[in-house]
Amino acid sequence: MMKVLNDFSNIFRRYDLHVEKTGQAKEVSKDPILQDIAKFVVEGDEEGVLPVVQKALETKSPLEVINDALIPGMNEVSRLWEEGSYFLPQVILSADAMNVGIAECEKKMGKSMERKAKVVTHTAEGDIHDIGQVIVNALLNANGFEVIDLGSDVPVDKVVAACRDHQPIMVTGTALMTTTMSAFPKIAHQLKKANLEIPFICGGGAVAEEYVSEYDLGIWGKEASQAPGMAEDALAGESWQSMRSKWNG
Repeated sequence: MMKVLNDFSNIFRRYDLHVEKTGQAKEVSKDPILQDIAKFVVEGDEEGVLPVVQKALETKSPLEVINDALIPGMNEVSRLWEEGSYFLPQVILSADAMNVGIAECEKKMGKSMERKAKVVTHTAEGDIHDIGQVIVNALLNANGFEVIDLGSDVPVDKVVAACRDHQPIMVTGTALMTTTMSAFPKIAHQLKKANLEIPFICGGGAVAEEYVSEYDLGIWGKEASQAPGMAEDALAGESWQSMRSKWNG
């Protein structure tokens, strides 16, 4: 006889952040208030992070709060994502909490936070599965890069035009379906034709290293968490060939 389930709460427990917060922030600062800010980011607590950031800004500079608490907190989220402890809902809530803190710091500064450089991100034409791109965007933003988010199902020409217009240091593409990743070599070819020899990070469930290595500019992105490190390499002026050797193979 089939057992009737009357309590459905445990089915959704893993994904209900109000029921269960799995993240444990490692120590990112010896300063208790900065550590508290990082903890609220890891927990994805928008309401909790704001008053603590406001309190910290009474004695600390906005850049100190951003660089020593908000960004390290999001880096902890990246670590938890990479080890499989966090999933997309946690990453999004943490990114939102970080952005609340950054907005308060920008308000105190009277200007927007200076960004290191631009990175264009997109999900391949014909593909609406942008989970990987959402995570890449959050991690790049957390690490001080300006993200030019083109969204999902982006035509090849639009990606190339965005690179021409924004002059990014790097472009990323995500594909979850094998039928859509064929857009990547087309983009790489058009970028080279336009003399835009920038690293092109290609990742997603459908994408294999062997495929990406077949065309110039391409660098395989195995994990979304690699994006900030790759962007730092591109910012430092490393060529796509050098980055491919470092991150792939």
